[in-house]
Amino acid sequence: MTDITQTQSSAARWNPGAWGVIAAILLAIALLAPETLRETILFTLKALGNTAPFIAFAVIAVAYLKASGAENLLARAFEGNPARMIVMAALLGGLSPFCSCEVIPFIAALLAVGAPLGAVMAFWLASPLMDPAMFAITSGTLGFEFALAKTVAAVGLGMLGGFGVMMASNTALFANPLRERPAVGGCCGVKQPFSAQPVWKFWQDADRRQTFSSTAWENALFLTKWLTLAYLIEALMLRYIPAEMIAGVLGGTGVMPVLLGALVGAPAYLNGYAAVPLVDALLTQGMSQGAAMSFVIAGGVSCIPAAIAVWALVKPRVFAAYLGFALIGAMIAGLVWQAIA
Repeated sequence: MTDITQTQSSAARWNPGAWGVIAAILLAIALLAPETLRETILFTLKALGNTAPFIAFAVIAVAYLKASGAENLLARAFEGNPARMIVMAALLGGLSPFCSCEVIPFIAALLAVGAPLGAVMAFWLASPLMDPAMFAITSGTLGFEFALAKTVAAVGLGMLGGFGVMMASNTALFANPLRERPAVGGCCGVKQPFSAQPVWKFWQDADRRQTFSSTAWENALFLTKWLTLAYLIEALMLRYIPAEMIAGVLGGTGVMPVLLGALVGAPAYLNGYAAVPLVDALLTQGMSQGAAMSFVIAGGVSCIPAAIAVWALVKPRVFAAYLGFALIGAMIAGLVWQAIA
């Protein structure tokens, strides 16, 4: 077993932690652009407020599972035919109303109780791309065909990632996907379950009450600090990086704009709703249909705010696979849509 104390001591010498980075960013804003400090803080707090119900659900759910010992039952709910689970996860993800940051607490909860990584990856990739409201907005602005194609691409991307993980599930690449966070417990938790038999009224036992409160507190801190950092960086990007500059290289026709669309869309800060009017304007100015599709797919899955939260949750090799599936899926979707459109 790894010497946890030694590892933490080594990391502490150079890693200021999420809260330290947040404080440093706010201090830099206060010194260099004090007139924007209030707006940046309000943006971050508003984004956190919108995500708070999802964080609260995940925190309470995982804490209850830990305290009652029911996590074993929930884990068994994800057993069965892996292929069927991946298809269902991709379909459900393509219809869920969560953005790429809001889905993080649910992924943390699923991984915490041992859900198969293939099914989780399928849901993770598909979920941020489409929901009923986004379908209506996309259909009204970019056309029903584009909205339908994006929906199919979302489900297809989920299955691409899910089956890709399933085929490599026995390799070292996807073994133990969660980061180890023994100092705070994280979303995966480090405590052993009480027993295989759950105790639903856990509050009648002092040890279980303590487990509930400590697990809830640790997970709430973990999710809050990383999402705070993600939204803070998003606010800076919205202010200082013009969207037109990010999308300016996507004009033209052929294969290259499709590839560039995926590469530029991956770190782009736009969410699915904000991207719709921009893509509409770019299409009017000559942007290729394939580039538009690859841009919205890659950007929706792997925008920087979401990537920061994912990076905090899983190990680097799983994070690299997550980005790889997003880029490959976006390119495939763009090329297919370019051929059809």
